[in-house]
Amino acid sequence: MYNGKVTVQYRNGILDPQAQAIHRAVKSLGYDSVQEVEQRKEFFLKLDCASKDQANKELDEICQKLLANPAIEDYEYTVEEE
Repeated sequence: MYNGKVTVQYRNGILDPQAQAIHRAVKSLGYDSVQEVEQRKEFFLKLDCASKDQANKELDEICQKLLANPAIEDYEYTVEEE
C-alpha cells in the first residue's frame, strides 16, 4: 500500500480570482502586511499497487486526467510506502 500526496496550483502568470478576492478581503480587514495570496489544492490518495513505480505511474496519470488542468495548472506529487 502506498500513500500519495498531490499539490495542484495555478501556473505562473495565470490569474487566480479566488486568491485575488481573498487578498482584497485581507487588505480590507486592515492587514496591510499581506502582499500576496496563493491558493493550492492538496489531495491524499491511498494506492494499492504492486510497486512504487506502478503507484507513481498511476498517480501521475490521475493528475493529468483528473486532478489538474494542464492548460492552467501545475502539479507535483509524492508517493511513500505505508
